[in-house]
Amino acid sequence: MTTYRYTVAELRGQLRQLLLSGAAIALGVAFLIASVSGSGALVDSYSQTAAAEVGPADVQVTAKTAAAGLDAAAVERARQTAGVAAVAPRLTGRGGVLAADGRPLDRTAAVSAVAEDPALRWQLLKAGHWPAGPGEVLLDTGTADRLDAAVGAEVHLTRADGTAATARLVGTLDERGAPSLAGVPIIGVPAGAVATYATGVTTGRLDLRVAPDASPTRTVDALRTALGTGAEVHTRAASVTEATRQSGTMYGVVLIAALSFVLIALAVARMVVGNTFTVVLAQRTRQLALLRCVGADRQQLRRLIRRQGLLLGLGASTAGVLLGVALGALGTAVVDGLDLGPVHLSLLPSPLTCLLAGLFGVLLTLLAVRGPAKAAAAVPPVAALGGAPAPTGGAARVRATVWTSALLVTGTALLVAGAMTPPPLSLLAVTVGAIANFFGVLRLAHRVLPAVVAVLGRPARRLGGTAGRLATQQLRLNPGRTGATGSALLLGVTVMVGAVTALDITSHSLVPVVSARQPGVFSAAATGGGPLPAGALGALRAEHGLTVTPVRSATVDLDGRPTVVAAVDAAGLNSSTDDVDRVRSLAEGEALSGVGETGTHRAGGVELRLRSGRSSLPFTLQSGATLLVTPATLDRIAPGAPVTTAWISPAEGDDRPTARRALDRALADHSQLAVTDTAAQADTLRSLLDRLKTVSMALLSFSVAIAGLGVAATLMLSITERSREIGMLRAIGMSRGQLRRMLTLEALLLSLAGALVGTGLGIAYGWAAARSITSTIGTVGGPPPLPVLAALALTVLVGLAAAVLPARRVGRMSAVTAMRAS
Repeated sequence: MTTYRYTVAELRGQLRQLLLSGAAIALGVAFLIASVSGSGALVDSYSQTAAAEVGPADVQVTAKTAAAGLDAAAVERARQTAGVAAVAPRLTGRGGVLAADGRPLDRTAAVSAVAEDPALRWQLLKAGHWPAGPGEVLLDTGTADRLDAAVGAEVHLTRADGTAATARLVGTLDERGAPSLAGVPIIGVPAGAVATYATGVTTGRLDLRVAPDASPTRTVDALRTALGTGAEVHTRAASVTEATRQSGTMYGVVLIAALSFVLIALAVARMVVGNTFTVVLAQRTRQLALLRCVGADRQQLRRLIRRQGLLLGLGASTAGVLLGVALGALGTAVVDGLDLGPVHLSLLPSPLTCLLAGLFGVLLTLLAVRGPAKAAAAVPPVAALGGAPAPTGGAARVRATVWTSALLVTGTALLVAGAMTPPPLSLLAVTVGAIANFFGVLRLAHRVLPAVVAVLGRPARRLGGTAGRLATQQLRLNPGRTGATGSALLLGVTVMVGAVTALDITSHSLVPVVSARQPGVFSAAATGGGPLPAGALGALRAEHGLTVTPVRSATVDLDGRPTVVAAVDAAGLNSSTDDVDRVRSLAEGEALSGVGETGTHRAGGVELRLRSGRSSLPFTLQSGATLLVTPATLDRIAPGAPVTTAWISPAEGDDRPTARRALDRALADHSQLAVTDTAAQADTLRSLLDRLKTVSMALLSFSVAIAGLGVAATLMLSITERSREIGMLRAIGMSRGQLRRMLTLEALLLSLAGALVGTGLGIAYGWAAARSITSTIGTVGGPPPLPVLAALALTVLVGLAAAVLPARRVGRMSAVTAMRAS
């Protein structure tokens, strides 16, 4: 009991010194709780959205082959099955929405049937009311906003025959309730009007309502018997389970991605705690030596220090759990005020998450204290009382040198090998090499960072005068402390700069390739998938600045199911297009499959040999196409198949803007054609990578902030250690402002040294990672200037913020009080 009282008393006496380290652990635990809760909420939002598209029907029927859909006979058999009270086929097709000038929107619209039975309507109505007649329609909110059409206004659509029609907008749909149609304009019409506005109408699903006196299970069994093996029948619960089946895998992926950032932050927090305890125990060397002299052995000292770490970890982790719960409650309150459609989220962490995060914080603190405790207990009492450090064995120095050299050499070799070899093992080699190399650099931080401080201290000595000289001298005279404190910043900045460098170089390398591999620069197609007007094709070919490649397509019967088959002259395609070599090698009677089918099939009475493609070229060439054949083969299976799409590229020597102007001139009289800029796919990829860079910087900046707490903690401890020195400086005339400036310059120099070394390492690791991914297509670009400068600016701000508390404390110290300090 006496030992525990002594432990608590000692910890209370050092609480002020360990407060900032405890704050680092608390922030790390709170970050862990917020990341786990946020990952779960993100995946839960996908699950709820997928479940919303299932709809309220008691039973759903889907076709075994999604592309084929269900035929009218299956619908009728389901309607006549015992226990079924109502059936609503989910009819879908391709349609078009026209802008005010008569030109169709860029993307083909999805026409969706609205069930007559309100209990079987799966769409989410945002505003207005449901359509009741053929002249009434619904649009998704995004399309309605784009047209600037309010409920009650007239909108212009295309009919199935290609002519224009006017309908009244009676309501808007929340597109978030239909994730399968994300990004596509949605037209909602009564089931009887679908054929009026859509082509390629299929029945993708049947929504059924079970009679009140019927058993859902028996009804499902009866439906399976009536529909045979060509259809799948599920209850609503089973459909929801199937729709959300991927959520478990997604949660694992998202959680691992989030925890990777958390682990970096917690690693920084561990370094902060370890460094703080090292300094604190160094200041208590004489006290620990006295304990050894009165009979305490090394194991007792270790237990004493570990207990103090345990108490600090418990207190800090409890504070972190409370902070994490508070952040979750605040986030839930904010989310509740947002319109998320069918999604209802809670960011409050579960009790298990809080418990595990708290335990992790305690274990992390114990792990951080282990090294300092071992080192402090190893100091002999005589050496400690004499004030001389314990001698370090030559064998230990040799082992440390060998281990450091091995890490540096092995890491560098793996980095070079990964950057020079093609995927897939190249990225693994770079990752392992970067980790090994970085740990080697960390072991040399006590030499590298003081050397960088010496270089940075030259302008500081000139501009800062006496304060600058003293700040530089203090950091250089304590290389161990400088290296340990700067290592935390070094880790955070290295990972941050490495991540944004890798993502930026990958973006600059992949995006042009994705754009270049499109069959053409622009695509023109008739709204609703109809034939391209002959006049439009002639007008395009009349423009000398354009190269036009027409694509013909037709829907044929492939082994009893309707399949869209396309044909194109491969000589007109971009030579960088995926699978273009396979297209050019197609023989008559062969087809390239975009869905991986192989073997021999019959289409339109003609035998086809299917070859599997590596890419989605048939889908790219023609919307809805799954097979690509030669023009001669298409003439055999679908004589007279019309041109439905035209791929347009600038003529040799012309650029994209010039080609776009020529394209607009050619189609000035053909407003019913939808023109798509194929750079959209590349823009989507670029946008995704840019968002990843932003998220990475935001999450990794948390690690830099925690490292700032370590800088502040070290400066606070150094004030206690240097009290006599500060008193002497005050006695000989140094002002409080100069002392504050000295502490601020120390923090700034330390932060800049860590930031500059971390930036250099991050750029090297990031380039190697990007090179390992893009080596087969060519690596383009270098580190992004703005994010790198932002990381440096953040580090400077962290350094300045870290100096606030130490500078205030040293400014309040009087010369007499400082001189009396022991």
